Amino acid sequence: MLASRLLVAIVLLPLGAWVIALGGLPLALVVAVLSGVAAWEIAHMLGKVGYRATEWGMPLGAAWLVLAQYQGGLEAGAFALSLVILVSMSYHLIDFERGRQQAATDFAISLMGMIYCGWIASYLVLLRALPEGKWWFLIALPSVWLADSGAYMIGSRFGKHPFAPRLSPRKTWEGYWAGLVSGALSGWALAALWELGAGPATAIAAWKGAVLGLILAALTPLGDLGESMIKRQVGVKDSSHILPGHGGIFDRIDSWLWAGVLGYYLVAWWLGK
Repeated sequence: MLASRLLVAIVLLPLGAWVIALGGLPLALVVAVLSGVAAWEIAHMLGKVGYRATEWGMPLGAAWLVLAQYQGGLEAGAFALSLVILVSMSYHLIDFERGRQQAATDFAISLMGMIYCGWIASYLVLLRALPEGKWWFLIALPSVWLADSGAYMIGSRFGKHPFAPRLSPRKTWEGYWAGLVSGALSGWALAALWELGAGPATAIAAWKGAVLGLILAALTPLGDLGESMIKRQVGVKDSSHILPGHGGIFDRIDSWLWAGVLGYYLVAWWLGK
């Protein structure tokens, strides 16, 4: 298990860094694929307990929302979102006429998968597209990863008080507070480092990195718990087995989704966008 996890990380981390550095269409395509697969995983998981969201429509809708935001920004994304909602309802209306009694619930699940995995994921692309977005991106996501690592190391050793016992029994308040400290320190250190690469006129500053890291460390665990909620209801450990030793794509991007949208709006506010 550990060997598989390390092998996947060794292969994917350099590729991820390369795509982040490129930005633009390559990043949008990668995010679209990841969001589409995550949406499929949600449809597949919930299909095991009797729900019938569209396993083909959810991935396509999620991926399209990402690409629409990349191509035309929030205005184009709003048009794509409106169309996705209308098409999805039309499909489930037909499904109801064909005898599917739970079509309304299926419709809600379809929207959840497409909007959560597609619309929210598209903010990763928008964050990268901001001025100096490469550097902001490389503060936001690594801060989340390092906060998670800090929370795990302290929580697994010293954790005594459960954080969300039904959703994630192993998470503790001790780990959560350690994650806040780790996130703030990571954001501060990364911002100080990237400030050197971005140049003297950059808007990046160490204190902003610390604030960004702290806010993301405080709120992105909710993304992890949100995925846990779905998996607990279904009764599965991983969203899929696509990544050996890591589970599914949704298992890996659950916190990224929150990091992208929260990071985008905080940085855009700092930049006056």
